[in-house]
Amino acid sequence: MLGILIGIVGGALSGLTGLGGGFVMVPLLVFLFGMSQHAAQGTSLAILLPPLGVMAFLQYYRAGHVDLRVAALVAVGFFFGGWLGGYAAQAISGPLLRKGFAVTLVLIALNMFLRD
Repeated sequence: MLGILIGIVGGALSGLTGLGGGFVMVPLLVFLFGMSQHAAQGTSLAILLPPLGVMAFLQYYRAGHVDLRVAALVAVGFFFGGWLGGYAAQAISGPLLRKGFAVTLVLIALNMFLRD
C-alpha cells in the first residue's frame, strides 16, 4: 500500500507542478522506503520506463539497483496521482502554481541537503 501511496503522491505532485518523476519519486523512495540513492534512482527509472529511460534502467537493473515490486506498485499509484494532480493544477492560478513549484523544489532540496 505504501508503494501505491507514494505513486499517488508522486504522480499528483508531478501533475500539479510539472516536475519530472525523478525530482519527486527519488526522494520519496529514499525517505519512505529507506532505499539507497542508487536503488531509488533505478526504481524511479523502472516506474517511468515505458518508453523513456529503458537504457538507463537496464544499467541500474543489471547492477541490482532496482526493486521491481516497489516500481510496479508505485507506477499504479503514479498513474492515478498524475491524473489527480493535473486536474487540480487547472484550478490554480499561474502565479500561485509557479510559487508552489518553487516551494516544492526548495523543500525537496533542503530535505535532501540536511539529511545524513
